[in-house]
Amino acid sequence: MPRIPPWIRLNWRTGTDFASVQNLVNNQGLHTVCQSAKCPNIHECWGRGTATIMILGNLCTRSCKFCSVPHGRPKAVDTDEPRRVAEAAANMNLKHIVLTSVNRDDLPDGGAEIFAETIRAIRRIAPEMRIEILTPDFEGNEAAMNTVMSARPDIFSHNVETVRRLQAEIRPQASYGRSLAVLKYCAEWRPKTAIKSGMMLGMGETDDEIVQALQDLYDAGCRIAAIGQYLQPTRHNRPVDRYVMPSEFDRIADIARKIGFAGVASGPMVRSSYRAEELFQAALDQDPELREAAGVAPAAG
Repeated sequence: MPRIPPWIRLNWRTGTDFASVQNLVNNQGLHTVCQSAKCPNIHECWGRGTATIMILGNLCTRSCKFCSVPHGRPKAVDTDEPRRVAEAAANMNLKHIVLTSVNRDDLPDGGAEIFAETIRAIRRIAPEMRIEILTPDFEGNEAAMNTVMSARPDIFSHNVETVRRLQAEIRPQASYGRSLAVLKYCAEWRPKTAIKSGMMLGMGETDDEIVQALQDLYDAGCRIAAIGQYLQPTRHNRPVDRYVMPSEFDRIADIARKIGFAGVASGPMVRSSYRAEELFQAALDQDPELREAAGVAPAAG
């Protein structure tokens, strides 16, 4: 594995916001992807008072090669979790929350009803809060997607994670085509919802494959993209193939914008939910139909 380059830098500073987020999460018995996936941005995001809440437990039914979330047989669904998530979000005074989950292939709906109920619980307590969901593929179950989309999230996100050629190796229980079909299905939902996806670089992909993946995402209706550097979370995960230079991330961002993406975050430390609120605002600024669906007036001037 190549040596970690100097532009990979982690911010380990903590403050009162970090501690308050940690206490809220712990006191409500919640999980965060920040902890479970060993996200390198945890100190920055928690220091700003934000966190990505992971619902449906902390055990995943899949074993993707890039991911450090534990896998195994999940526990029974906690039907009180939506209430606790909503209370924690309200206590954090968030304007924008990101909800994600482990894969729950053991459930007939893949956990879709808990996603929907969590969205509804947040709406009851904090109706002005923007809600972004980062979901599994629900095994392509359209009924599950209907359940989630009927709850009206502001942003629907599902990650392809890597290019087509590497899917079977990196995501052995998933499918590139199925992920694109999920994004397309949700992109066609009306009223319109912002559609987002993410990729990690440094797992063996080529430049041409990156461009093709971006085009595939755009063609599926995705308009927000998050592109970051893969960092091996544990020695049991796939090794890093290469570290992509910041200038290369900038070039890829330019390509994505030329393809037509409205919101693009591309950089070594970018992760799926990193600065999610800013990316959503970028999409709103460029998409009149999305602004209308979100009930946002056009920017002045």
